[in-house]
Amino acid sequence: MTYTRPRRTTTIALALATGLALTSCTLTGGGDDEPTADQAAPAPAESDDASGDDDISTATAPAPTPADTGTVVLAAHDSFTLPDELIAAFEADTGYDLEVQLSGDAGQMANQIVLTAGNPTADVVFGIDTTFATRVVGAEALEAYRPDDLPESVTEHDLGEGTEAYLTPVDYGDVCVNIDSVWFANQGIEPPQTLADLTDPAYEDLFVTPGASTSSPGLAFLLATIGEFGPGEWQGYWEDLMANGAKVTSGWTDAYTVDFTAGGGDGDRPIVLSYASSPPFTIPDGGFEPTTRALLDTCFRQVEYAGVLAGTDNPEGAQAVVDWLLSPEVQAAIPDSMYVFPVDDEVALPDLWAQWAQVAEDPIVVSPRQIEAERETWLREWADIATG
Repeated sequence: MTYTRPRRTTTIALALATGLALTSCTLTGGGDDEPTADQAAPAPAESDDASGDDDISTATAPAPTPADTGTVVLAAHDSFTLPDELIAAFEADTGYDLEVQLSGDAGQMANQIVLTAGNPTADVVFGIDTTFATRVVGAEALEAYRPDDLPESVTEHDLGEGTEAYLTPVDYGDVCVNIDSVWFANQGIEPPQTLADLTDPAYEDLFVTPGASTSSPGLAFLLATIGEFGPGEWQGYWEDLMANGAKVTSGWTDAYTVDFTAGGGDGDRPIVLSYASSPPFTIPDGGFEPTTRALLDTCFRQVEYAGVLAGTDNPEGAQAVVDWLLSPEVQAAIPDSMYVFPVDDEVALPDLWAQWAQVAEDPIVVSPRQIEAERETWLREWADIATG
């Protein structure tokens, strides 16, 4: 396996502000230890770093595709990682050498795929998410391919709107408001439960979120508010939210590990925008339950998809990669590797996930077509309100 550039651990956003090493975390590839609050804070594959270099509007320069047809090139966002032994098994089973082309965050990668539609720099793509899928399909950047014998649960995560033939769901995660349960118990304050609660004066200066224009989870939170309050009402909600002292950071890392009271730093805000999968990673050493909780009535679901790139010189290799990403072995490795849920619900979750990582029963939904049509307008309106 070859990476075209090193994977940035800050993209996964697992390093705490204290700079603790991640040697015992599963992020490094197939370890058995779960990170705790003393080691790392969680982020799924669609996380971002505090530097703002996950700018959704910026495409990265393409890398050349190797001429050797024995190599299959996988374009993926910077947070892609799987255990080395799984990649070695894929190469041994298929005869292909797997080259991973890291392409920025999901937005950057989607832009690159669109810009190179029909003349791709890779053979197959992983990590196109709910918010950008219709753009990629509409650009005719993908060839139709659907693996045979998919797990039944995969279809529950199909985007719909004519994309099923081109995009195969691989994993999913819920972006949700999280609270520091210990902080609220110690203060004797009833914690919020809904998005509307965050504008209550009882929670003034307590909430921090990454920005929608510089962060994928921040964009998901904006979409959650649009889905909850409606296209004509969300602006008023954000005005009330900012008037109540909400803080906007450039990325998830700053919000969670710097400002959040349970993020391992010295934060002073007990409410943060994070993930439904975050709480299991706040179980302290010697503890038995998380110190945080995800508010499941505030969640926006992000699904990540894989697809064969139109114009690839190696369609068979590309199809083999899509098949591999849906294999039981890869699906079982996804939670500990990328901190999201596998789409195959027959796969056993790690023990802590099975016990503590919940998903929303009724996540907030915005039509993918509406997202594509209105994204830039919504971001401009949001910036006027949230950042002045």
